Amino acid sequence: MDESRVVTPLEVEEEHAAEVALRPQRLEDFVGQAGIHEQVRVLVEAARGRGEALDHILLYGPPGLGKTTLAQIIATEMGVQARLTSGPALEHQGMLASILTSLNDRDVFFIDEVHRLNHAVEEALYPAMEDLAFDFVAGRGAGAQTLRLSLNRFTVIAATTRAGALGGPLRDRFGVTFRLDYYDVGELTDIIRRSARLLKIPIDDDGAALLAARARGTPRVANRLLRRARDYAQVRAAGHIDVAAATAALDMLGIDAAGLDEMDRRVLAALCGPLRGHPVGVQTIAVSVQEEPETIEDVVEPYLIRLGMLARTPRGRVPTAGAYQHLGLPVPAGTVGADDTQSSLFA
Repeated sequence: MDESRVVTPLEVEEEHAAEVALRPQRLEDFVGQAGIHEQVRVLVEAARGRGEALDHILLYGPPGLGKTTLAQIIATEMGVQARLTSGPALEHQGMLASILTSLNDRDVFFIDEVHRLNHAVEEALYPAMEDLAFDFVAGRGAGAQTLRLSLNRFTVIAATTRAGALGGPLRDRFGVTFRLDYYDVGELTDIIRRSARLLKIPIDDDGAALLAARARGTPRVANRLLRRARDYAQVRAAGHIDVAAATAALDMLGIDAAGLDEMDRRVLAALCGPLRGHPVGVQTIAVSVQEEPETIEDVVEPYLIRLGMLARTPRGRVPTAGAYQHLGLPVPAGTVGADDTQSSLFA
């Protein structure tokens, strides 16, 4: 499973407590996402000045970029409580009703993986978001009655890695939509230095920058690499993380200079080797490397595309010249990214 990979951007249950301890609590401590940062500050200050609840907010983007953290920060900055749940956890309307009726004025209701909401629960959420009302049916048969409960003002903050999977009626009910993007090396270096201070880990700037450069643009991965480097440094480097200790720790973990691990390289090797550069689907790749198709599509593929080592074409996924070069293989004629290549693949 993907959870066993050091570079997975997904949350690992065993690391939850460690992640929570490193999460920033205030907006001023939240690094990166500069455009969103300023918009959130304005929205919060305006809503607090009017004594109103925030508009409903949709956060989307790849996993591990801080959607949950940002939701909790917004609640803190508003001076209200945040109630956290996930789409799969809301199994029926009764569970939704229990949460909504317990919210105080202007509280935040955070729904992770909102694209996985049960259809009946999603429909029950519509009037709650629009009219601050929850409709339910009391009784059965001919005597059944539809009753309406009034709710306190509240804000739904929903997060998803698949914005395209949301239906139009739900998406349209969010007044504000933010897309979280990958972090640059400088931002990740700042995050690693902050986490090192909190964990009391001695690390120099070059060591932090090296870990950041291989963290795949993801704070969750950056913090995990920091903890793994700490373990290595404690045993082999007198507890201090410098470039040499960071390099040795990453080499031990099998993470190369591009931030690729063994699974990433297996996918590239399959595309460049047995599959011989032909366009293929996710299922074929998954079978070739013995991994779940969802992991290939949601975790492995986006990073390889971002690096320019994988391309999507109308016929399927193909390796680029960068993939062959990274593996130290000759680049076949007609490969995406090589000279005179793309016309036949994208026709």
